[in-house]
Amino acid sequence: MTRRELITLLGVAAIRPLAVHAQQPATTAIGFLSSASADAYTPYVAAFRAGLAETGHVEGNSLAVEFRWADSQYSRLRALAEDLVRRRVSLIVATGGIASAQAAKAATTSIPIVFTSGFDPVGMGLVSSLNNPGGNVTGVSFFAAQLSAKRIGILRQLAPSAPIALLINPNNPNAAVELADARAAAELAGQSIRVLNASSERDLDDLAASFDRERPGASGRQ
Repeated sequence: MTRRELITLLGVAAIRPLAVHAQQPATTAIGFLSSASADAYTPYVAAFRAGLAETGHVEGNSLAVEFRWADSQYSRLRALAEDLVRRRVSLIVATGGIASAQAAKAATTSIPIVFTSGFDPVGMGLVSSLNNPGGNVTGVSFFAAQLSAKRIGILRQLAPSAPIALLINPNNPNAAVELADARAAAELAGQSIRVLNASSERDLDDLAASFDRERPGASGRQ
């Protein structure tokens, strides 16, 4: 064998594994855990995929995404999170409320978890502190629950004499915290607040029908 032939064979041997590897899809998987439904989260999933694409990660090409939806049935979150752990995903994105992150944290202490929430993640026990989350959980909080006083103030400006109602899902694990914040804010504003519970679409329809009946001059419908 000549020197030229030897170099050629070594070059082919070095290139072939790279070519084969490039043809194989990546095995990295991301778990997407949400307490909401797929239909309700369509625009958010589109934004999620767009964000991945901006960093060079395309679903079905360089990674796979395992979606798990609880469809507002919060009791399902723990099992869905455990299923993602069994599938050995590399990361869990927990969204649709802090309950998703709580379920993911309960299911694993090793897989990284990134959450989005409107609640205080320190107060809810997700992280040790905002500056140094610690553990395997981190994310973004909008602190929306702490804006109850601001929302009530805006409502008072828009409709000074109108009663204020709070629509809440009693099955949400964080319902008690949200309700307490809203009542405290209403008390500071010297305003009473009516609590409306709805845990399903049927409950929402019943509430809408109730509002129609309570309007001045309204009559029953057949």
